[in-house]
Formats: sequence, structure tokens, C-alpha cells
Amino acid sequence: MTAGRRGGNFTGVMRVFRHYQSIPEDARGAVVAIGNFDGVHLGHRAVIGEAGAIAHATARPWGVLTFEPHPRAFFAPGTPHFRLTPFHAKARQIFALGVDSIFVQQFNKAFSSLTAEDFIEKVLVGGIGARHVVCGYDFVFGKGRGGNCEMLLSYGQKFGFDFTAVRAQTFKVEAAEDDLPFSSTGIRDALTAGDPRMAARILGRTFEIEGRVIAGDQRGRTIGFPTANIALGTYLRPARGVYAVRVRIGEGGKGREFNGVANLGKRPTFAGEADLLEVFLFDFEGDLYGKRLGVGLVDFLRPEKKFDGIDQLKAQIAADSEQARRILSKTEP
Repeated sequence: MTAGRRGGNFTGVMRVFRHYQSIPEDARGAVVAIGNFDGVHLGHRAVIGEAGAIAHATARPWGVLTFEPHPRAFFAPGTPHFRLTPFHAKARQIFALGVDSIFVQQFNKAFSSLTAEDFIEKVLVGGIGARHVVCGYDFVFGKGRGGNCEMLLSYGQKFGFDFTAVRAQTFKVEAAEDDLPFSSTGIRDALTAGDPRMAARILGRTFEIEGRVIAGDQRGRTIGFPTANIALGTYLRPARGVYAVRVRIGEGGKGREFNGVANLGKRPTFAGEADLLEVFLFDFEGDLYGKRLGVGLVDFLRPEKKFDGIDQLKAQIAADSEQARRILSKTEP
């Protein structure tokens, strides 16, 4: 991947580094935004963007330090799927902002045992060589969550890096008395409640599930509605039901775009067991097997239900498709 939007002490190539002990010299000295950044929502973009503004002003590389797997998955491995952006999707969203480098810290037992002081000295200073650190106002880090913004400010003075904390980013909702924060939790709550429009408001874009089309039982073809089937993997499970969707075909969500309708769930009419995303693309002809799709959930149409027979199912899919077409015709891509 290439970018190169500034002058300065960097190569203009967007890179991913997975070992802080071996960062090349031309990637050191960056202005670094730190966070999990699951979803890369508007609040995250404010933090990353602040780092970018400082990098532009000081002609330094622009970096992001993030953690994989998500710390929640490490500390509570039995937690139901919750990711909004698995790493490949998160990295693409971050690089789309113009970031030069992503530093990926493996969140494992050894790293979770690092004290806050060691994180600063070994990772930020000794490894990345950060010259300016940016994070959200409530960022905590280190064993037992022993580090916070005050510590970063203090240690920055000691080790020679600057520090900026970005205040809470909020938005107004008519039904709420107070402004609500942009948060990954808010997005998860909206999606599991069947409200992808609210999720999109927090994200600043339509929530997408990316995946490669897998072989299905091909029942859709026999009833006039061929579907592309995508396993949900580590993605959060939004509310089961039928959605109006926009689908982009190709690696990284690039390529042609089609409107469509999708069922997300267990397919109770056919006694399905695993959650699956089944997408019917409008006005599409061709073979999608093996292709990578980005499926944007634009609006929730109805909950998933079991039908008494194929004819009833066909009639409902036709009605869902018509409703989805109407909604998507009035919605900006």
C-alpha cells in the first residue's frame, strides 16, 4: 500500500510493524496515536486525526499503535464475538486516513504483565521512539491498568516526548437528555438492537462485514434468489434478521458496488445451526464464489422468521427485495 502525503523523515509507504524491538530507523520518531480502535469510529478518528495534524505540523511520520488480539479477547476468551473490525478491516480504515505506519503490539501473557512504566520505557521510547503520543482522555494501560494520561505526561517530560490527550467526542440524539459519546460499545449496542443507522452515525460510515464467499447449499438458485454466503468469523453478531445492504466486490471492499438484501442468522426455515450472512445482489450476473465482499448493513427490515414452505419464503424474499430497493434508492451510497 502506498500513500505519501507529506514531506518529512519517512518513506511515503504505509507499513505494518509487529515487533517493537525491530522498528527500522525511518519509522522511529513518529507522532503516535494509541488505542484499540475497534471500529475506527468518529471518536477514534479524532484521536488519530490529532496525531496526523501534529505530524503534518512537525514533518514527522504519522503512526498508530494498536493491540491484537483485542485485550478483551485475551482476558475473557469465552466472550461472545464482539469485533467491529477484525485487524485487516481496521488497518484498511486507519490507512485510509493517511497514516504512514501501524505498530501492532501482540497482546499476550508477557505483554499483559508489563507494568505501565515498562510499557512507556520499552515500547514507546525504546521500541517505537515516539516523539509525540496522542490518546483519548480516558486511556489506561499497563499491568492492572496502572498507567493513565497523567503518567504519560509526566514520563514524556522525563524521556523527551510530547503528549496530547483528546477530550471526549460526543453527538446529539433527540431522545437523550445529554450528548452521547462516540464509542465502540454504542455501536455494538445499536447493531445488536437492529439499528444499523445509529451504528453508522457513530462510525461515520455504514457498518460492513467483510468476508470471502463460501459454498452453500445453493437453495437460493432453485427459487430464483441466488445468494452469496459469508461466514461471520470474529465479527460481532448483529440482530438476526433481514437487511437492506450495499455490497462491494473485491479485495478491501474495492470494485463494483451493488444494492441488495441479506439475511443474517440461522435460516430457521432450513434448520440452520450456525449464523451466516446470505446476500442477494440486485441486477447482478456472474459467479461470486471465492470473491471477497464488503457487505454494508444499511437498514434493518424485519426479524428472522421460519416459513411454512418454499412458496411463502419466495413471496417474502420478493417483498423484502422490493422494500430494500425503495430504501436504498433514497439513501446516499
